[in-house]
Amino acid sequence: MTRLGSTDLDVFPLCLGGNVFGWTADDATSFAILDGYHAAGGNFVDTANSYSAWVPGNQGGESEAILGRWMKARGVRDEIVVATKVGSPLHDQPEGLGRDAIRKGATDSLTRLQTDRIDLYYAHIDDESTPLEESLGAFSELVDEGLVRAIGVSNFGPERLGEAVAITQRDGLAAISALQPHYNLVEREFEEAVLQAVTDNAEVEVPEALIHARAHDFVRQTLSALARQGIATETYLQLSGKSEHELADEAEPEAAATERIAPRVGPMQGLQAIAKAAPATIGPPLPARASWLNW
Repeated sequence: MTRLGSTDLDVFPLCLGGNVFGWTADDATSFAILDGYHAAGGNFVDTANSYSAWVPGNQGGESEAILGRWMKARGVRDEIVVATKVGSPLHDQPEGLGRDAIRKGATDSLTRLQTDRIDLYYAHIDDESTPLEESLGAFSELVDEGLVRAIGVSNFGPERLGEAVAITQRDGLAAISALQPHYNLVEREFEEAVLQAVTDNAEVEVPEALIHARAHDFVRQTLSALARQGIATETYLQLSGKSEHELADEAEPEAAATERIAPRVGPMQGLQAIAKAAPATIGPPLPARASWLNW
């Protein structure tokens, strides 16, 4: 396990995103994914109160509700570190990050998750119409009341992140302990725009795999393991028109593949190359989902 920043949260290095729960994954499929992740040693699940409000017939909160039902059915709440978010617009939720919106969001999330605390609570989307002092004060209240263990921000730019950290330090509020940026093999703006702000603020933690996206450990331990288990591999085979034997012939040794993957190789090709070079490290095969690259 890995200690998340300055918090007391010990988390599995690979966080499971619950975005698809209640969307492309029904209850049975979601339970199977969660069971497999938990069986492989995983304990860190990310969701949001807005997942999946964009689906016709959904209202938001479906992912949280599925996660809550799973934790109750399996009796594993104390084994799981639950991260969820507030701030995306919902039909019955005040928009933005005003105090009332944050407190109502937390209450509703706790009900859906069937729990008495949120382990990591994110501001989902920056709300420049609300003073940061109000938003951060509301999050800090929840920490003081024992309803939230740690707070984080998502989709904040470097200037706003730096300002938010300064306010928490100045006003003695609960620290921002985690950052969830829009960052993957395709979306790389984080490296240029936000990473420096994170390194300038020791309190803020980005999962280690994100910080070391270009390092061998990240590629070997995370992307290679996923690709080896079938994630994105099948999709790439279909898109490339090549056989597995042809791709195997093209695959590089692991060191060469990892050195080239981040800046120069297309994500699908890079995953396939690494999959051929590195040993599997987690779980049973999972269905291929190209969209999983965009977490």
